[in-house]
Amino acid sequence: MSIRVLVADDQTLVRTGFRLILDAEPGIEVVSEAVDGESAVRLARQFRPDVTLMDIRMPKIDGIQATRLLAGPGVADPLRVVVVTTYDVDENVYAALHAGACGFLLKDAGPRLLVEAVQAAANGESMVSPSVTTRLLSHFTKRSRREARQPDLPLTSRELDVVLAVARGGTNAEVAADLTISLSTVKTHLASVQGKLGARNRTEIAIWAWESGLVG
Repeated sequence: MSIRVLVADDQTLVRTGFRLILDAEPGIEVVSEAVDGESAVRLARQFRPDVTLMDIRMPKIDGIQATRLLAGPGVADPLRVVVVTTYDVDENVYAALHAGACGFLLKDAGPRLLVEAVQAAANGESMVSPSVTTRLLSHFTKRSRREARQPDLPLTSRELDVVLAVARGGTNAEVAADLTISLSTVKTHLASVQGKLGARNRTEIAIWAWESGLVG
C-alpha cells in the first residue's frame, strides 16, 4: 500500500516541487493539493491521507487552525499532520505542535529528508526531524515554561527513561538501542505513557517532558 499524501501550501512552486519529489518515490503517492487552509481541511477530510504536509502561513485558515481541526483535541479520528515552514525557529510551529501536528519540516530540507519525513510520520515516528524539533521545543520552553499536566497514573522509571530519550530527539530505534530494549518494548512504553498523559502522539510526550522541566 502506498503512503497517501496531501500537500497544502499556497505557493504553486512548493506544491509542484513536493509532488515531483514524492511521486517519484516508490511507495508514496500525492493524492491531492490544497492552496489554502480551508481547502486543506476539506480535502483532508475527503481523502483521509496518511500524511498531510501543512504550510503555516496560508489564506482563509492558517496552518495552525487547519491542523487543530484535523488533529487537535476533540478530533475523534485525528490525521497525521507535518507542519512545513521556511523558518527553523518560528513560534507558529510550536503552536502547531500544540495543535496536534506530529512533526515539523523545513521547506529547504531537501528531497531525501522530505521523503523520510513522510515515511516517518506514516510509520508513527512523529518527530520527523528530531534534532530540529528538539531544538525548537528547547527554544520556546526556556522562554515560557508552562505548567504541564500531571499524568493520571505515575510513570514507571522505565517509562520515564523512554520519555527522556524521546524528548531529546531519539527515534524508536535509537531509544531501543540506547536503553538496550526491543523496539516493541519501546512502543509498549510509549503507548502506556500516551494513555497516562492523554497525549495523542510522541511529539506531545516530548512537549510534556520539556514543559515539565524534565529536560534541560
